[in-house]
Amino acid sequence: MPRYTVHVRGEWLAVPCLNGANTVGWLGREAVRRYIKNKPDNGGFTSVEEVKFYVRRCKGLGLLDLDDTVEDALEDNEFVEVVIEGDIMSPDFIPSQPEGVHLYSKYREPEQYISLDGNSLTTEDLVSLGKGLYKIKLTPEAEAKVKRSREVIERIVKEQKVVYGITTGFGKFARTVIPNSKLMELQVNLVRSHSAGVGKPLTPERSRMLLALRINVLAKGYSGISLETLQQVIEAFNASCLPYIPEKGTVGASGDLAPLSHLALGLIGEGKMWSPKSGWADAKYVLEAHGLRPITLKPKEGLALINGTQMITSLGCEAVERASAIARQADIVAALTLEVLKGTTKAFDTDIHAVRPHKGQAEVAFRFRSLLDSDHHPSEIAESHRFCDRVQDAYTMRCCPQVHGVVNDTIAFVKDIMMTEINSATDNPMVFAERAETISGGNFHGEYPAKALDYLAIGVHELAAISERRIERLCNPSLSELPAFLVTEGGLNSGFMIAHCTAAALVSENKALCHPSSVDSLSTSAATEDHVSMGGWSARKALRVIEHVEQVLAIELLAACQGIEFLRPLRTTTPLEKVYDLVRSVVRPWMKDRFMAPDIEAAHRLLVEQKVWEVAKPYIEKYRREHIPESRPGSPTAFSLGSLAKKTHIGHDHSHQNEL
Repeated sequence: MPRYTVHVRGEWLAVPCLNGANTVGWLGREAVRRYIKNKPDNGGFTSVEEVKFYVRRCKGLGLLDLDDTVEDALEDNEFVEVVIEGDIMSPDFIPSQPEGVHLYSKYREPEQYISLDGNSLTTEDLVSLGKGLYKIKLTPEAEAKVKRSREVIERIVKEQKVVYGITTGFGKFARTVIPNSKLMELQVNLVRSHSAGVGKPLTPERSRMLLALRINVLAKGYSGISLETLQQVIEAFNASCLPYIPEKGTVGASGDLAPLSHLALGLIGEGKMWSPKSGWADAKYVLEAHGLRPITLKPKEGLALINGTQMITSLGCEAVERASAIARQADIVAALTLEVLKGTTKAFDTDIHAVRPHKGQAEVAFRFRSLLDSDHHPSEIAESHRFCDRVQDAYTMRCCPQVHGVVNDTIAFVKDIMMTEINSATDNPMVFAERAETISGGNFHGEYPAKALDYLAIGVHELAAISERRIERLCNPSLSELPAFLVTEGGLNSGFMIAHCTAAALVSENKALCHPSSVDSLSTSAATEDHVSMGGWSARKALRVIEHVEQVLAIELLAACQGIEFLRPLRTTTPLEKVYDLVRSVVRPWMKDRFMAPDIEAAHRLLVEQKVWEVAKPYIEKYRREHIPESRPGSPTAFSLGSLAKKTHIGHDHSHQNEL
């Protein structure tokens, strides 16, 4: 018998349908009837007949014709929403879809798998899992390790030993021994009581990342979870059944207890859950719609699900990958600005960077050379001012290798910490099967990722700080020799005037966000947990800083391309012309004032999706093969500072003088 799950004013109702010929309108009326029946005040209605409504799918929000039959319009167990005319949505109402639902209406269940063993996950893999590109399975070795660690727990319970978190309470209640008859209740109570987070829920991508990372940690075999329970968690992930996880509430030790408890709460069939099929609904309905059963927690399993740094670290992995992407593309955007402002390429000479051999600095200088080398791909713009009387460029252009370079090195440092953290066991107590014992420790403390992500925010912010100054130079006619604010008929048109203000506002906001979260600590749990990392905020604000950096660079990208318009018919280098063409495929030239926000968003999307890098990368890598011997096939290293010893002169002849 078909059954449908119907959402009416915040209530989820299971409505069976005996006759497939019943209409969508009948389904809506039946749901409203059940809603009224369940309310003491009848929901404010006197009868079903007076209620006017429309019905839409939860997935994609498509409106349904009330006269269509449910058999023709809906799939069995589909989730729909009845919207009553005249209702005003409360700002606290959980919508049937999260933010960014347009990205998920295209969701397709993946066919490929990533095998997890707890030791070899990468940040790139985790981001891909978050995007729903793969399902998960365990390696045979991981399954065996999980089984062995569970045997230790079963032995402890059978022998009635007193072990923290298994046969005792938690935190301040660690000395309270729990009888065997209540050990399962203990785990459920733990999950329920610790589900105390607040704020907006994580997006589906971030919820997937969190769930995938917890699975990877459990796969290491030091948590004591049963293989049966872990397989149920994997099945929920593979079906994209994602619990409601508020973003706020973790202090980052003892692990990310609140968000991971919300994760576990959905898996045991309580609280809210989201899937592409259902939208938001009660967890038990979402699991049932996918043919899954709520998890029944056995001793230690609640603690195994919630104790660790996975909230901090999963968000941190997204931050690292987005930071890497925008750092690469910042070099391309800055190179385009340098061309528009008729700057010199002398500052990127190999000898300069060989005598200060920071890896990031050398790589950034190399990218500038690969994009601007006029011998390799001539620039008519560069040729037009080859014999000008200007001297050295402003620091915002000349010092890009030094400023962008340390950002690259910061990202590499943080990524190394994240790679270790995502493949680490962070439970307490730890279960060591080879020793047949559990040991209490502090691997749940989030200080490592917290400190690293504070550092990441500080480092990446500088890309926006220097970019905003380049935008100022592009918009200021006394510095750019271009029309004021990059628009004709200035005064009638304001051009990029306020776009620059937006960039300045974002940079200023970042200055506050870059204050380290991990320098703070507040004692919790009756002084049992007397030092914490505050890493959850470190991760969330790092992501916000990186988004602001992306947006500032999107504005610079638009401004630089607009500057090109005033230099036509002259052309820049081939790779930068390709970047210009990419931008113009989504944003037309600024001939007169128009609504600018969509243009900024379109350019931002190009950067987020790494389209700018994809266009320029082939030219950068070709230049690398031709100019750095070590990068050729069969060579021992792809990049070596020794390769910079040979001086490469590029660009035009500015007569540079010494200056401070």
